[in-house]
Amino acid sequence: MTPINWSLLSWSIALCGLLTWSGGLLIGAPAHAELYSLTAPGTLGRPNSVAYGINHAGQVVGYAATADNTMTQGFVYNHGSMTSLGALGGTTSIAQGINKAGQVVGAAYTANNVMQHAFLFSDGTMTDLGTLGGTTSIAYGINKAGQVVGVASTTGDATSQAFLYSNGTMIGLGTLGGSNSVAYGINAHGHVVGNAGSQAFLYSNGTMTSLGSLGGNFSSATGINKAGHIVGYSNATNDLTRLAFLYKNGTMKSLGTILGGASSTANGINDAGQVVGYATMASGGLDHAFLYRKGSMMDLNSLLDASGSGWTLVQATAINNKGQIVGFGIDPLGHMGAFVLTPVRRHEVDEAEHRNCVKNCEESD
Repeated sequence: MTPINWSLLSWSIALCGLLTWSGGLLIGAPAHAELYSLTAPGTLGRPNSVAYGINHAGQVVGYAATADNTMTQGFVYNHGSMTSLGALGGTTSIAQGINKAGQVVGAAYTANNVMQHAFLFSDGTMTDLGTLGGTTSIAYGINKAGQVVGVASTTGDATSQAFLYSNGTMIGLGTLGGSNSVAYGINAHGHVVGNAGSQAFLYSNGTMTSLGSLGGNFSSATGINKAGHIVGYSNATNDLTRLAFLYKNGTMKSLGTILGGASSTANGINDAGQVVGYATMASGGLDHAFLYRKGSMMDLNSLLDASGSGWTLVQATAINNKGQIVGFGIDPLGHMGAFVLTPVRRHEVDEAEHRNCVKNCEESD
């Protein structure tokens, strides 16, 4: 799951200045690659939007600018229509994750926009999940059982801790010896991943365990699938480079970069083991969204069919078990926009991947 960024819309304005070289990028697709069609979910009145999550049914969540461009609100995109989720008495919200049942989590401002609290949106109602005694909280992920994870401040706002919200109760998951932690993802088994201090962690059966790093002094886990495979990012040995990783069977592996770029970050993984995120480019400028599949990291900009003409895909934030990918990029008019990618053609069938998904992809989001 992508960490929340309340200033992302202002960042999009700066991005527009780079469009003189990046707009309209459409690279030829590699041989034996799957192509994707692109759908723009629409707006809440203004063109800027970001997608953060997608479930098995293809329902998409994120946030978008409202008509007067003074605020952003979380949305659900379903069957061609974008609907605002509102807020918790304030004016601003962001939706981060959605499960199979269509329950949505994120963060919203309370009355007078004084504080932001984690929320659960279910059956048309937004519920404040509270905090761990402090004033703020953010929800990042939800599994099919309705268990929610995120981060909340403790009493006196002294620290912030990863939380698990289940059956109406929020509990802190602790740390790895430091002061702070944050949870970004949870799978169908209730296993939680995130960051504690400077280390990626897995929380399982009441115990938080460090996942180590790729040799550097910082790592963070962002997603976990049903099989317990974990993705995120880690500093390399010199602490000058950040690389996407896949952690499974007790080993953390670098996923590399795109075309000689310096760094990469993994945001999500589905039950077939397909990973999405973003990476820097050797030529500089905007980051590019990637798909990691069958041992290779591919620039998603090179996998678009004609429906993606004029787009530059900057970040891929989530992927569901049907292979649909969401994220955000720069649209043909120079606005930051949410996108949904849907597979449309496969030249080569990976039977091992197919068998793995039949075994593990039972709509577990």
